[in-house]
Amino acid sequence: TFQRQLQQSDCQNVLMKKVFDTHMLFLQINQSAAALKHVFAALRLFVGKFPSAFFQGQADLCGSLCYEILKCCNHRSRSTQTEASALLYFFMRKNFEFNKQKSIVRSHLQLIKAVSQLIADAGIGGSRFQHSLAIINNFANGDKQMKNVNFPAEVKDLTKRIRTVLMATAQMKEHEKDPEMLVDLQYSLANSYASTPELRRTWLESMAKIHARNGDLSEAAMCYIHIAALIAEYLKRKGLFSMGWPAFLSITPNIK
Repeated sequence: TFQRQLQQSDCQNVLMKKVFDTHMLFLQINQSAAALKHVFAALRLFVGKFPSAFFQGQADLCGSLCYEILKCCNHRSRSTQTEASALLYFFMRKNFEFNKQKSIVRSHLQLIKAVSQLIADAGIGGSRFQHSLAIINNFANGDKQMKNVNFPAEVKDLTKRIRTVLMATAQMKEHEKDPEMLVDLQYSLANSYASTPELRRTWLESMAKIHARNGDLSEAAMCYIHIAALIAEYLKRKGLFSMGWPAFLSITPNIK
């Protein structure tokens, strides 16, 4: 009935946000497994009908949906885990199709961010969550329509990166009283996101906070210079700043 209003401004409007938030409430309030089955079906329809709400403009709706679905991937009911994994796979596939079969950059980024949040909020990462990641990989392997494109490889890369974050976080918990080891683990994690500046920045900021807490101020400064250089390089590629990372060479040769 309200399709025209929902599609205004490429689905970036107040009504769309209200409809989306109503859908999300069903995942935020405990439901029976039978009810959740219908919620996942409704969400599949919703994403299928309004993909630009998730894959264009602001990333808020995409991030919120990724967070709630991942939470369901950790659900104690096996059927809910399977449904959530299927919805997540469908969501990534829609992202790939929306991007004219080029990539799933947005859902990749938002899922990794959601995993990082969930580790702190809900303590995910156990066997239930690993089981859901395996289901998603199986969908990617068995999807005949996607056999000749790079989508299955992108899905596998994403699940591998999620496992890396989970492993690194588990190690960080072990070494939380050993600041050098903790920072070393965070540095490895930041390096693994060299191709994803937003996530690299997140981990560099986290490292800077640990350094500052330990009184290692020059190390904290180095983290912030790297963040500034990342942003400078991004602005250069956008044509908004002429120098890029070399602007910081006078401060440290390490910026290379």
